[in-house]
Formats: sequence, structure tokens, C-alpha cells
Amino acid sequence: MAAALTIRPMTCRELETLVDWAAAEGWNPGLNDARIFWDTDPAGFIAAELQGELIGGGSIVAYGDVFGFMGFFIVRPEYRSQGLGHQLWYARRDRLIARLRAPAMIGMDGVFTMQDFYVRGGFVLSHRELRFAGVGVAAALDTGLVDLAEVPFAELAAYDAAHFPAPRDAFLRAWIAQPGGRALGALRAGRLQGYGVIRPCQQGYKIGPLFAADAEIADSLLRGLADHARGEAFFLDVPENHPEALALAARHGLREVFGCARMYYGPPPRLPDQEIFGVTTFELG
Repeated sequence: MAAALTIRPMTCRELETLVDWAAAEGWNPGLNDARIFWDTDPAGFIAAELQGELIGGGSIVAYGDVFGFMGFFIVRPEYRSQGLGHQLWYARRDRLIARLRAPAMIGMDGVFTMQDFYVRGGFVLSHRELRFAGVGVAAALDTGLVDLAEVPFAELAAYDAAHFPAPRDAFLRAWIAQPGGRALGALRAGRLQGYGVIRPCQQGYKIGPLFAADAEIADSLLRGLADHARGEAFFLDVPENHPEALALAARHGLREVFGCARMYYGPPPRLPDQEIFGVTTFELG
């Protein structure tokens, strides 16, 4: 029988510890992830403690009471296969359900080998998301690409909310302005028709999100973002239910290196899948 855990809110310092554990597991977190994730929802992180020692944790970030996302699920290796992760996962799910308006809508990106467990917990597979890797190449910015700071925030927030299950203004403000990153918007006829962000990670960079009205705009944004990672590795998490996004990765010679299953508890969101070329993160949606 698994030992009883103390499951409680996590502190900011403990979240930094969780990020370090994730790095040791090869998850390659962003250099600014802990701060931005915490500022997005300080109540969205749960710690698992055993006899006074932190042994695991995860996120249950809520975007208002509309949508929640479960991520960053990790238990220290020496405490695995003892039923402790099971306790932690269900406690996180139930706490997040309680934070949301019924019927709760929750997303998660789970490793493929754990899909059956997540199904038993009420989640349904939507599609796979595949991580592709490449090396940044110098490129001049195309006409129509601008620093995202030049776009009125209200316009950016409205565009983002049309491509994500809920408004996330606080997250967005920090995400596009993080140190060491680049955020680009694509303007057509004076209107925002796509945007993307690249952020520094412990290894290279990650691009996300990458939203665009069509493949041509997505291609332009990808080249402009990859220019920021000249000569270094970069990663893009592509939804497999979007053939043009997979084709974009193929055109740029990116190779598949990892993947997760995007799953939902409750009613799945209605999103313009044909405009989502790269998801924001596997941790917060």
C-alpha cells in the first residue's frame, strides 16, 4: 500500500526545484519558465510531501474559471512505482476541477506510455503533438513581420484568445517580453494575421506558440524566429492533426525527437486547428 502523502500548495522556490528536476529528466525547460509560470497562477502548483520532504509536484493552472491545464507532473525517481504518483495525479485533477466552472474543461499533454492511465482518469485523446528539432539559420525578416511589442496588446490578446481555449492576458504579457527571447507578429493589410515566440531553454531554444492564418505566414514567422537561434538547436511542438504544420516542419528539414498526447477532460475546446502550427508549451497549454 502506498504511503499517505501530504498534498498542498507549492511555493515559488519549490517550483524552481521542480524545474531543476525537469531539466534533469531531459525536459529542457525554458530559462524563464519558473517565473512566468508562477506569475500566471501562483495557486496553480501542487506539491507532494512525504515525511516533510518534497518528493513530487505538478501544475493545475486555471485560466479564469473557463479552462485549466495539468502539466509538469513529476515524482522523484526513488519514489516512483509506489503509488505515490497515482495519489498526486488524482489529487491535482480533483483540485483543478474544483477551481473551474462546471462542466470543467481541462487539457493536458501526456507521454504516450501513460495514455491508458489518463483515460482511466477521465481524459480523452484529441491528437498527438510532435516535437521537431532543427538548427537556427540566419534570415532577414520578411516584410510584414514586426516586433510584437509594436502590436497593440488588445489586438494581440484578442488574436491569442481565438487560438487558445481561454483568455490568458497575464501570461501573454510576460511570455512575449521574456529576457533572451524574440516575439514577432505578422501584419497583413494592417491586421494581425499570426504571431510566434521563441524563448531560450537550457538547451537551445523553443518556439511556441506559432499561430498563423496560413502556411505562408507560418513559414515567414518560423524563419524569423529561427534566425534568433542562429547556429543553435531549436524545437517546435507541432499538432499532428494539422497536415500543413507537419509539412512546414518537413520543408525546414526538422526532425522528430519527442511527442505527447493532447488529451481533454470534459468538453474539448473548439479551436481553429488549421491555424495552429505550434503549441505554446507542454506544461501550461
